[in-house]
Amino acid sequence: MSQPSIPQGTRDFGPVQMAKRTFIFDTIKSVFQRFGFQPLETPTMENLSVLMGKYGDEGDQLLFKILNSALDKKKDHEKVAIKAAFDKVLEQSYTSNLITERGLRYDLTVPFARYVVMNRNDIALPFKRYQIQPVWRGDRPQKGRYREFYQCDADVVGTTSLLCEAEIVLMLNQALTNLGIKDFTIKINNRKILTGIAESVGATGKEGDLAVAIDKLDKIGKEKVEAELLERGFSSESIQKLQPFFAMKGNFDVQVALLADLFQGSETGQKGLQELSEVIQLVTAFGLTDTHLEFDVTLARGLSYYTGAIFEVKAGGVQIGSICGGGRYDNLTGAFGVPGLSGVGISFGVDRIYDVMEELSLFPSKDTISTRLLITCFDKEAFTYALPVLAKVREAGINAEIYPDIAKMKKQLDYADRKKVPFVVIIGSNEMATGRLALKNMTTGEQKSLSVEEIIEVILYTEQ
Repeated sequence: MSQPSIPQGTRDFGPVQMAKRTFIFDTIKSVFQRFGFQPLETPTMENLSVLMGKYGDEGDQLLFKILNSALDKKKDHEKVAIKAAFDKVLEQSYTSNLITERGLRYDLTVPFARYVVMNRNDIALPFKRYQIQPVWRGDRPQKGRYREFYQCDADVVGTTSLLCEAEIVLMLNQALTNLGIKDFTIKINNRKILTGIAESVGATGKEGDLAVAIDKLDKIGKEKVEAELLERGFSSESIQKLQPFFAMKGNFDVQVALLADLFQGSETGQKGLQELSEVIQLVTAFGLTDTHLEFDVTLARGLSYYTGAIFEVKAGGVQIGSICGGGRYDNLTGAFGVPGLSGVGISFGVDRIYDVMEELSLFPSKDTISTRLLITCFDKEAFTYALPVLAKVREAGINAEIYPDIAKMKKQLDYADRKKVPFVVIIGSNEMATGRLALKNMTTGEQKSLSVEEIIEVILYTEQ
């Protein structure tokens, strides 16, 4: 019999890994809640009509589509004919609408927009929600890139206020700092600036193609981006005019001054610069001493629905892509028949953040331990004696368990060691007679004779 396996681009997470992931989830969630966001969940699968056309051509190709289960509703003689037809269609295409009408979530933003439209009469605008769920993409698996991964999203819909963009910068700073990631850069740009660039190089109306191409700049390099632009219909003259933008450096004020000069004939580009400057001013007004902000005129973000500010976060000291991304979308709900509801949001890539923290050894050790105390017993009488002790320890808020079998003490202590349980209580005839139990520190090997109340105090003190 062959060994079982999991699909490429997916991962199992054991107890130690789940403790670390829970630490990430809880840390980010607490920041979302502090900024007034409410929780939301949407279905794993959506109708293809909801998903298609929202992520650009490349995004549509990465959607996981779900086969219909029509066979379950047919009689036996019909199943044979239908299966034969299915097999024939499968040979030709996996994406035919004859066999699929639904797909797995590609991200959390489009389902959020769908939810807002369906529930717009029941929610208070502006609506601030956070959502922590897995998404799926048929991408090529590699380090830091998976086919199934979690996103932690926070979005505000129903307002055009740039205060929302400023608060995204604050949330990014607070969440990443709370996770222990100190070396990171929040790159910011504005899609209107990209439109201004397209107009200034004589490629008006092609800002979408420009964004898709230059979004790959740090992945494939300038020469390959230029080759792709040629394939997308940009003239050699337009590409030559892009060179100053590729080479643009300096602080925020220097770059804005250079762009203001280049955008004299682009009203949209000037509007993008104005919005960007206002976001920076609002962040400064909050008194954030180190914003980690960096203006990157080549930042594009590949998703087609962004219309204003765009964000991307990269961690220093590791060879991993962006760990967070997001931006402003002015008319995503318009695709569902309700135009004019502007929104802005950010998405934390939990799996990449996990890899960053693992590589940099940033996880606090105690958060990987679920059980703080294991009670061990020499015999059945001691086992019975231990049960109310266990209840009392748990009532004090300590994660505790008892070894379930009557076994040799070495086997019980080995169990505690393998689970990395920091404290063990040992109960035998002497402990039952005196009421003072043996508490063993599994890290130092030190052992003391203490009352239940004293044991509780020692463990709670070490958790502070």
